Amino acid sequence: MSYYVYILKSLKDSKYYIGSTSDVMARLQFHNSGLQRSTRSRIPFELILFEIYSSKEEALKREKQIKNWKGGEGFKRLIGGK
Repeated sequence: MSYYVYILKSLKDSKYYIGSTSDVMARLQFHNSGLQRSTRSRIPFELILFEIYSSKEEALKREKQIKNWKGGEGFKRLIGGK
């Protein structure tokens, strides 16, 4: 089974959300449905980027790395200045 790290951008406030999942499109739909309490006030979201990993552990490690970069030059390079 593949695991994914994904970055969403809120079309409401232009802020980013970083997460990991085994189904990117289902997770995007979940966020946009308003079922995720922490992001409900920021919907709708668009998918900016996703990366594929062979294990959940690898995906979680990468998610943590990207979250540490958030707001810095590494994050800006990753999302291509979007």
